[in-house]
Amino acid sequence: MRALNRLAALAIVGALSGCASSAVDLAPPRPDRPWAPQTRPNGEIAPGAKANSAPAGSSYALPVNADLKTLDRGPGLERGRIYGLADLVDVAQSANPTTRMAWNRAKDAALAVGIARSAYLPRLTASVAGGYRRSKSDSPGPLDTSVETKNSARGGVGSVSLEWLLFDFGQRAAVIEAAEQGAVVSNIAFTAEHQRVIHEVALAFYAYNAARARARYATESLNNARAVEIAAESRLSRGVGTIVDAAQARQATAQAKLTKVQADGATKDGYLALLSAVGLSPLTEVVVSDISGRRVFKSGLRPIETAIMDALGRRPDVLAAYAAAKASDAGMRAAAADFLPKAFIAGTGSYAAGRLGATAIPSIGEELPTVNLSSRNASATVLAGVRMPLYDAGVRAAALKQAQTRAETAALVLTRTKEEAARQIAAADNSLRSAVFAYEAASALVSAAQTTFDAALVAYRNGVGSVTAATLAETGLLQAKIARVEALSASLSSAATLALAIGAIDPQAAF
Repeated sequence: MRALNRLAALAIVGALSGCASSAVDLAPPRPDRPWAPQTRPNGEIAPGAKANSAPAGSSYALPVNADLKTLDRGPGLERGRIYGLADLVDVAQSANPTTRMAWNRAKDAALAVGIARSAYLPRLTASVAGGYRRSKSDSPGPLDTSVETKNSARGGVGSVSLEWLLFDFGQRAAVIEAAEQGAVVSNIAFTAEHQRVIHEVALAFYAYNAARARARYATESLNNARAVEIAAESRLSRGVGTIVDAAQARQATAQAKLTKVQADGATKDGYLALLSAVGLSPLTEVVVSDISGRRVFKSGLRPIETAIMDALGRRPDVLAAYAAAKASDAGMRAAAADFLPKAFIAGTGSYAAGRLGATAIPSIGEELPTVNLSSRNASATVLAGVRMPLYDAGVRAAALKQAQTRAETAALVLTRTKEEAARQIAAADNSLRSAVFAYEAASALVSAAQTTFDAALVAYRNGVGSVTAATLAETGLLQAKIARVEALSASLSSAATLALAIGAIDPQAAF
């Protein structure tokens, strides 16, 4: 019988020891075969089910979960309405999930302040416990016999405990200040996220408009190439042209068609990028305003020195670094206060019923233990005292050193952030100036290229020019128009980037 019991015990131990390692069955059995998961009726992969391998040659595609076959299309847009940059930014601020994520983080930081402030209030807890006790004892009896005694008791205990920290040399105040500065950092991050979304939408808006303009110019270039081709075919039919001229013209037309196809594809890509920046579904249909008539002038450029000085007191990253440095200073004060005594009051009140005979209720978490219990009695204890830390193996000293290091690092981060902000502003200003001058140069180039093409086409039609000159002029005109639209897009995008760099980006502004 004993051998049987030992075998049973060994079997139980063996089964229990294999429980953890047996979970390897949840992984695919083979590295060279597709995983064939078990699914629920809706197609959801069933967790905890044994994994199987699909037959050789099966697809690596996973099963379709019917519950996921939905797509949030975002806020409803007005049909037929033309959306400008400010309109799209307004939609993005509510549709883009990153702004809501930043908002939730700000609310979380605000609640952390409330938690820190609650340290000034007392902690009051109540406990109710019931129990049953049974005991059995043997005592010697007459004539080498034993007497068995059995006892049982039931009872219950109710208690209320209070703990209130009265004075801690400013530790709680420092913790609260650190939490408040943390809330400021989160609020600044919330604003910075909105600025980032505005900037991202602006860049996508200008890029999409530039892509549309390139597609429009590609269409014009195709029409011009066809005009040259018609002229070449006409000259060939009259016997004054050559087959080479006609072939070159057809080649130029084919090249223009390819350019148009590529431009149309880039336009669709730009549209999808704009929808993504706004936070809309790629299936959304929206009419975007055209800014092809927009102009930029170098007279709008301003000295950058004043902008840098203003930006250092307004940029979200600089303000956040400053608040983080203040929070680190407060954390250092809180760590220093941990070396000082703390004054407190504490109290418990209890009532025990029945004959359980319990003398105390152990503490749970931070709750004080309830002691001095007596059956069928009410009791109360009030204590006032001072808690002074004496020795903790250097834990507080290490914590203070950590806080000092964090404060020093935060100050260095602030300095570094200000320097980086100045560099970003200078770089953005330089990009804007370069783009504005490039736009002016490209505008002059378009005017000259248009004159050249018109003259070359007329000359070729009248037999005094060559098809090569006409096609080169057509290509030069297309390149000039594309250069101008890209310079316009770069100017507006650089203006938006500069506005972001100085911390004053506004979709209503004419950047």
